Amino acid sequence: MSDQTPEQRLAALGLTLPPVPKPIGTYVPYRVEGNILWTSGQGPRVTTGPRPRGKVPSEMSVEDGYASARLVGLGLLAAAAEGAGGLAKLKAIKVLGMVNADPDFEDHPSVINGCSDLFVAVLGDNGRHARSAVGFASLPGRIPVEIEAIFRILD
Repeated sequence: MSDQTPEQRLAALGLTLPPVPKPIGTYVPYRVEGNILWTSGQGPRVTTGPRPRGKVPSEMSVEDGYASARLVGLGLLAAAAEGAGGLAKLKAIKVLGMVNADPDFEDHPSVINGCSDLFVAVLGDNGRHARSAVGFASLPGRIPVEIEAIFRILD
């Protein structure tokens, strides 16, 4: 795996980066200052069918929440790669994962692992990061997860 580029790892997973999402408000999808890149928070996006919605676990299983977080991870990688000039220039630093969760839900990390596992699968050791995984009473559009990330841009 270490001999493969991040793009090759992505292709081996059968995945492609989606287009960088257009902002739906007064913000940008990412911001670069020096060698640090911040992404705006994103929710899961799909090309066909309805957008994932609902609270974990009453309206969506932990496994479906994980899949939603993986979709978000693809969008974050797309934005970060655009801002950095490619996936190979990215080192993940910090992830904040927000789960639209029922009040008594306790397993937020298992949901956000969908994004974290994707970062490591695509970026290798450069995908390992510090992280917070927390629950919220609601998220915009009833999406199950919203995630933002900070990356270092490598020389």
